[in-house]
Amino acid sequence: MPHVTSRIDRFLNPDKGDTFQVDTATQAFANGGLLGAGPGGGEAKRILPDAHTDFTFAVVGEEFGFVACVTLLLLFAFIVMRLLGRAKHESDPFPALAVSGLAVVFGLQAIINMGVNVSLLPAKGMTLPFISYGGSSLLGMAIAMGLALALSRKRPAASPLRGLPA
Repeated sequence: MPHVTSRIDRFLNPDKGDTFQVDTATQAFANGGLLGAGPGGGEAKRILPDAHTDFTFAVVGEEFGFVACVTLLLLFAFIVMRLLGRAKHESDPFPALAVSGLAVVFGLQAIINMGVNVSLLPAKGMTLPFISYGGSSLLGMAIAMGLALALSRKRPAASPLRGLPA
């Protein structure tokens, strides 16, 4: 698959090819600074081809700054840790493993997207869960989180019916 090889080569050696998107995303973070340029004040969303999907985190960094990026990162970490905590307290192994797996998928997708935006990982084309534009991504993640919520909810123990003749 030559396009995958090209992405990895460009990541390992930026001089080998076009790194426009990653360079623009990195510059967007630098332009945003601590508090950002303000809503609508960023330039990256106008020049990045995939600003609404793959590089949403860079747009957030430019318009709302480092504080918003850290807040977003902490929000994703909180959701993952909360799901893993709920899975830890499950007595049945199926819901525990299923919720853990869904939490890991959610967290890894967020980490991969953020890692690409800050040039720590090669470009993948992966969206930021619940933030990036994309119908199938949003629908898939909504179903995954719905399953995680359903599997981790408190279920009342079965109790015998009272007041009925035996």
